[in-house]
Amino acid sequence: MEQPLTRNIRADGEPLSLQEYEKAGGYQALRKALKSMQPRDVQKAVTDSNLRGRGGAGFPTGKKWSFVPMGDQAPHPKYVVVNADEMEPGTFKDRILMEGDPHQLIEGAILGAYAIEADVAYIFLRSEYKRSAERLARAIAEAYKGRYLGKSILGSSYNLELRLHISAGRYMCGEETGLLNSIEGKRAIPRNKPPYPQTSGLWGKPTVVNNVETFSCVPHIVNNGPDWFKKLSHTEDGGTKIYGVSGKVKRPGAWELPMGTTMREILEDYAGGMRDGLKLRGVIPGGASTEFVTPEDFDVKMDFDEMQKAGSRLGTGTMIVLDDHTCPVGMVLSLEVFFSRESCGWCTPCREGLPWVVDILQGLEDGRGQPGDLELLDMHIKHLAPGNTYCALAPGAMEPLAGALRHFQGDFEQHIREKRCPWK
Repeated sequence: MEQPLTRNIRADGEPLSLQEYEKAGGYQALRKALKSMQPRDVQKAVTDSNLRGRGGAGFPTGKKWSFVPMGDQAPHPKYVVVNADEMEPGTFKDRILMEGDPHQLIEGAILGAYAIEADVAYIFLRSEYKRSAERLARAIAEAYKGRYLGKSILGSSYNLELRLHISAGRYMCGEETGLLNSIEGKRAIPRNKPPYPQTSGLWGKPTVVNNVETFSCVPHIVNNGPDWFKKLSHTEDGGTKIYGVSGKVKRPGAWELPMGTTMREILEDYAGGMRDGLKLRGVIPGGASTEFVTPEDFDVKMDFDEMQKAGSRLGTGTMIVLDDHTCPVGMVLSLEVFFSRESCGWCTPCREGLPWVVDILQGLEDGRGQPGDLELLDMHIKHLAPGNTYCALAPGAMEPLAGALRHFQGDFEQHIREKRCPWK
């Protein structure tokens, strides 16, 4: 089984130096692109590979890049932004890539920038990722010294500046237009779309924003070709995927596996199943903002389309496990507290609705639940649905709540009936 994204990550946790990365084949994709490929050729390779964004939405990467105006008449400067604001609860895959193989991400960002004829690239990093910041800064300095960044990269006519931007820290910055506002020094709130960032993004110029794992795939696509990348997968979505598991399993962690690996295989063969004495009740499959999936659907392939058949989303592909000794109401309350605190407050449904949801769930946990509480929660799920808010924060926050009410409604009713949390 090929594992291109993690093959250079060492057991001791130390990243490869520039010389070690080059020895392992690093920056060969960039040399190939600059020597024998036009920017649109790189775009086409990524499009043909069926690479979809690994940040959660799963939008086709090459298609996103194709919306950027190209040629002599295109506005400049153009920008590429790496979204490394990994603040989704339960998600830790991008940190592994940044700490373990920072040059892979840098090479992917340069290739992405070349593909859209960008002049400047940013890595927008979550402020809490101190080790990632240190290692990325060192790798960027090495890349400049090695002439992979700056003027006339590798003797070509292509120039690119790469800057590491440390975020002030906010979940809202993970939304691409909130991220762009933050880089510009503004409040991290979502922008109206259209216009989309590909035509009017950072400082009103064409901009592409993609996730760390997405950019890390690009050097391997350029080096080995789109057909090779598609063959790594079990489904139509190309490549491998870093899947993760947290919760009361025997071996929590993250593994690079073929896209479309089933949840059952990940949970049983890699995470080792549940700890002794515990039973699995459900899983949030793609970070905190996805719906619960129960064991009946564990044989569904974990990709962007197949997960929808199980009533959820792939999201980031990092699972949070619910066991039979953990209160599902309390688990959802913990997630809703997070989402409520991280709301930017820009739109009324999110600003007012999420604290209301928290208050209802807290009441259930404290023994203050009322017969009409579940109807109120259902009302919020409907009113905070996609299309009713400026961005996806509130709709995402409603997904675990909707899944919990669908699969574990009896637990909510028990809280109301017994005027207490049965797990306390």
